[in-house]
Amino acid sequence: MNNNIVIDVSNITKKFRIYFDKGGQLKEKLLFRKRNRYEEREVLKGISFQVRKGEAVGLIGHNGCGKSTTLKLLTKIMYPDSGEIIMQGRISSLIELGAGFHPDMSGRENIYTNASIFGLTKKEVDTRFNDIVEFSELSDFIDNPVRTYSSGMYMRLAFSVAINVDADILLIDEILAVGDTNFQTKCFNRLRELKAKGMTIIIVTHDLSTIEKFCDKAIWLNDGLIVREGRSDEVVDAYFSFMNNKKIETETKPAPPPPEETEQSEPEEKNTSEDSGGIDYSANRFGLRYAEIKKARMLDSTDNDIRIFRTGEKLTIEINYHINKPDEYVFGFGFYTLDGQCLYGNNTQLDRMKINPENTDGIISVDIEKLPLLAGKYILNVAVVDKDGTPMDFYRNYCEFEVVSDDRSTGYFSIEHKWRL
Repeated sequence: MNNNIVIDVSNITKKFRIYFDKGGQLKEKLLFRKRNRYEEREVLKGISFQVRKGEAVGLIGHNGCGKSTTLKLLTKIMYPDSGEIIMQGRISSLIELGAGFHPDMSGRENIYTNASIFGLTKKEVDTRFNDIVEFSELSDFIDNPVRTYSSGMYMRLAFSVAINVDADILLIDEILAVGDTNFQTKCFNRLRELKAKGMTIIIVTHDLSTIEKFCDKAIWLNDGLIVREGRSDEVVDAYFSFMNNKKIETETKPAPPPPEETEQSEPEEKNTSEDSGGIDYSANRFGLRYAEIKKARMLDSTDNDIRIFRTGEKLTIEINYHINKPDEYVFGFGFYTLDGQCLYGNNTQLDRMKINPENTDGIISVDIEKLPLLAGKYILNVAVVDKDGTPMDFYRNYCEFEVVSDDRSTGYFSIEHKWRL
């Protein structure tokens, strides 16, 4: 093995038995043998990778793809069914919160016990004890039983021990998601220091920004196989795009039912200004109903009526209307946040279009060639008013829809831009 390679994983596989209804007692196992039926699930299907000294590597992928199993194989908590793992140097790990801690022992006692698991002698722990306690910020609680600790205090103590055992390799599995923001920042600053000193670090996390900022390389696992391995930003972008496509395929939402119809008589010929005084503008749907919205649809580029779209792709809003009183009308729509903030609104009058329907029933649609909204959940409002702005059928919160995006910008809108130096 190359002296610069400290982790060499070669074609490892791992299966687990998943029992349907396993008996917990010997009596149950003997009397109800059928309960012992199980299936074998192959979590890792022959993955191989290498990690160089001083590299920070992030393992990414959706839940159940094999990330944590890989990390446990590296720590030798479990062993692969086939393949080989070669590691050079002392290993320190943060796999599970409080692993290696005894709940009835004090923080002080657990420091000595946990450090001994990593291979330190009592004398070595004595020299590091004050540094461990100082970093954990738990000096006031160090002699209390750890069962009285919060999850954040557990993490502080476990992390403080793990970074003070002079390890060559540090393995971390999501544990840094626990704790307050200030301590998380403190942890990552220390990890950067350790990395600069030559420590090899492997992190499993769903926080893609952490992978991009901290890791030199990322490995994307899916269904027990490595899909992509390489520079962290490139792998994260590919994974982000994949998850967006998967979300569109699996979470396509059907169109909502049309607005509830209420029986009402044909509108009388009255002065519009007089009628408008009786409109309840606080209602979810209001108006004189001289013109009505029967249904609105949100269509993608292939005319599918769905509720999840991608930034930059075509969106068509189609409004089915019914005219009770012929006149000139204005049709409009608006995009809102879930808390009611208007992001964009438009209507036919603003675009200098005069709509005077000749037929009682019809459809008016508007095409948005490139949807500019960034990833998030939004609300569609649709409305028809007369030329003076009096509501005929204003439907607030018509439906919710979702947008996914490969654009990592912040805010609500994707704006085309190009950097120059």
